[in-house]
Amino acid sequence: MKTAKQKSRTKIKTRAAPKNVEANVPYRKPALRSEAFARALTDAKACVDDRESLQALFNEAAKKAAAVPKEPFKECWPYLQTMLRLVRAHHRGEYGQVPNDALLWIVAALNYLIDPFDLIPDKTPFLGFVDDAAVIEFVVDRTRQTLDEFMIWETASA
Repeated sequence: MKTAKQKSRTKIKTRAAPKNVEANVPYRKPALRSEAFARALTDAKACVDDRESLQALFNEAAKKAAAVPKEPFKECWPYLQTMLRLVRAHHRGEYGQVPNDALLWIVAALNYLIDPFDLIPDKTPFLGFVDDAAVIEFVVDRTRQTLDEFMIWETASA
């Protein structure tokens, strides 16, 4: 009987272990677990409170967004454009209602977008912007309410 109990305990432990491992993986997509995304987050923390860095990021990200193929971003393209407008309005002092954590995520996504040497280098044919789109989509999901509120503010103030 002891052997039977030990076997059932072992089975329970092996079933529980994969669930715990999955729970410890914060982001399922490889781009979000990459060194490039970690670097983008670190750079974002330094950039958020530095007006010159924020302006430079906006300029580079707007230029990059104008040049990237839209196909990988088709699901989140309008929100990418909204991120850019939000950063510009925040930088200009026109819009101050953006929560700090949302701004940090948005700035990190834009940092990742402008990084030519992220998980999949941008010069890689067909795939170069897939990881960028995955990061933008992830950040849109995390900050959708903030982005929607900004678009409402834009519409009301126009």
